[in-house]
Amino acid sequence: MPLDPVAALMLDEAGAVEGRVLVVDDAGGALTRAAADAGAEVLTWCDDLRQMSEVPPEHRILALPRGWVPDLVLWRLPRAVSAVEHYAEHLAPRVAPGARIIAGGRIKHMTPAQNTALARQFTEVSASLGRQKSRVLRASAPRPRPPRWPQRRYLREIGLTVIAHGSVFATNRLDDGTRLLVRTLARVAGEPDAAASRGVALDLGSGSGILAAWLAQRNWATQAIDVTASAVASTRLTARANGVQVATRRGDGLTGVAAESVDLLVSNPPFHVGGAKDSTPTLRMIEQAGPVLRPGGELWLVFNAHLPYLPLLRKHVGITTIEAQDRHYLVTRSLKDPG
Repeated sequence: MPLDPVAALMLDEAGAVEGRVLVVDDAGGALTRAAADAGAEVLTWCDDLRQMSEVPPEHRILALPRGWVPDLVLWRLPRAVSAVEHYAEHLAPRVAPGARIIAGGRIKHMTPAQNTALARQFTEVSASLGRQKSRVLRASAPRPRPPRWPQRRYLREIGLTVIAHGSVFATNRLDDGTRLLVRTLARVAGEPDAAASRGVALDLGSGSGILAAWLAQRNWATQAIDVTASAVASTRLTARANGVQVATRRGDGLTGVAAESVDLLVSNPPFHVGGAKDSTPTLRMIEQAGPVLRPGGELWLVFNAHLPYLPLLRKHVGITTIEAQDRHYLVTRSLKDPG
């Protein structure tokens, strides 16, 4: 597989790729293959399940094996500063004292604040020259400091305590799209009480777990799926903090969800994959939604108003109405034919 400009620059900056090499968030698996071809002992961890599926199986790990200490880390730099800080907190205590961190990204997604986040956990931090709109941050001499992530926040507006890791979208804040969806869903989701279960609800792309925990408070038998390990962990923490039960799992879309098993499907879906705009996962979810909903089941989405989802919702799910709208977002309700 040819190397993209970021991966090519990372390998050039790394120099000799030997010893134990940890690859983090390897888009396409190219870094893993290149390091293995160089004769290194390579293990790869990816937060995103889709990235992990592109890595050769023999190199995939869910966590670093006990006693396995990397000499070199090749890391695709995330965009969010909170994510850089979160990752650095995990790396610093787990690498060798003389280890080198080579973190690459597109220049348009990089800021000096990322250097500062790295410098909290590593004594030496520097940046490479730019090449083909890409740049590398180098870090070495780890000095592990107490972690700041995950972080807790009480959201008075919706009565939830939210706990999130730094690499989760919006971390522990209530983003505008989710706020509009919750306000609109409140008309039909019920109030927190001790009544019998209202049915099965599924939060797809659960992030920090706001929607899942909010529905569980209202006595929905709630499930949550996200494609990233950090989001699944955050959803579990948020559910626990609010004393509710949410069945969580890491998954790619609705794959593996039983047919006609869900009464209420909710999502605030992303329209990016990594740093690139990509609505493909949401389009696939819309196609999959009809089969997993029970007759009469509902799909509620919030999305940017410019995205062309309405015709597809009507085609693949059923009658679709706009339930709320502001300057940026639409909330839609799609009803599967009760048969």
